[in-house]
Amino acid sequence: MWSGSFNSSHRNGSHQQNHTVVTYFILLGIPHIEGLHTILFIVFLIFYLCTLLGNMMIMMAVVFNFHLHTPMYFFLCNLAILDIGFSSVSTPKVLANLWGQSRTISMGGCMSQVFFYHFMGCSECLLYTVMAYDRYIAICHPLRYLVLMNWKMCVILAVGVWISSSVQGIVLTSLTFILPYCGPNEIDYFFCDIFPVVKLACADTTTVETVGFNNIGIVGMTCFLLILLSYVRIIYSIVQMNAGEGRRKAASTCASHLLVVTFFFGPCALIYTQPSLSGILVTPVQIFGNVVTPMLNPIIYTLRNKEVKAALKKIMGTKLLPLLTLE
Repeated sequence: MWSGSFNSSHRNGSHQQNHTVVTYFILLGIPHIEGLHTILFIVFLIFYLCTLLGNMMIMMAVVFNFHLHTPMYFFLCNLAILDIGFSSVSTPKVLANLWGQSRTISMGGCMSQVFFYHFMGCSECLLYTVMAYDRYIAICHPLRYLVLMNWKMCVILAVGVWISSSVQGIVLTSLTFILPYCGPNEIDYFFCDIFPVVKLACADTTTVETVGFNNIGIVGMTCFLLILLSYVRIIYSIVQMNAGEGRRKAASTCASHLLVVTFFFGPCALIYTQPSLSGILVTPVQIFGNVVTPMLNPIIYTLRNKEVKAALKKIMGTKLLPLLTLE
């Protein structure tokens, strides 16, 4: 099951043990899907293609339409990039497993999955917080919006999100793979994540699991509380508005953001705060967060937005886009 070897001496009386270095892992995949591989492959492929198409359409609309060169759409473009990356961390490997039963993944590939999963996840978490701050300034301090959310500030916030998330990914990946792995090498999951991987380490993993859990929990909880505080203030301001159209538009934008925030933080909360959940529940929740949410975000947040639909119609040179006709 694994290859390569090294000798390690462990003092247990006068005993010496030979261990084998794991150079690749075997992903056991999604449990209890006997006979459903083809159906699931088709479903996952459709979701993945829709994710790529929807988010690339958003990026095209924002980049090529001058009227969408605003802070809100700038951050939405960043979100589209993250959704493509986040979905691409695990979905292609899941598709390969379902289609060809190729369950092996190299040590480097596993490290990449851990890094990019937490890099993209942390980036989305921080970006949702930045977007909540953007909406807070726009609704609660409209007269100061262009001053507080100028392009320099937007770039600083975006760069800060990407850099801090990369540090998070490096720290968590280093904690995971600094441990020795000497067998077995079967990961009881459909992709490489910290907790399924460290279970295979031939060393004490208590410190790594505690630090990793606290790290993820602190970042997620801090972002969630900041978003919550922002929207308490936003809702209060919306209630105080007199103009019906302005109130409706503000409420619609905020409702979309809150919905995608719920889709993001809901699975995270279930997975990382409820370790006692059975594997039967954890896997569907994780699949929803990794595969379904990145596909839903562009639909919820922008494809039903009149400005984005108008920009896409102009770019594609058509008077009617069937995908965008739903109101």
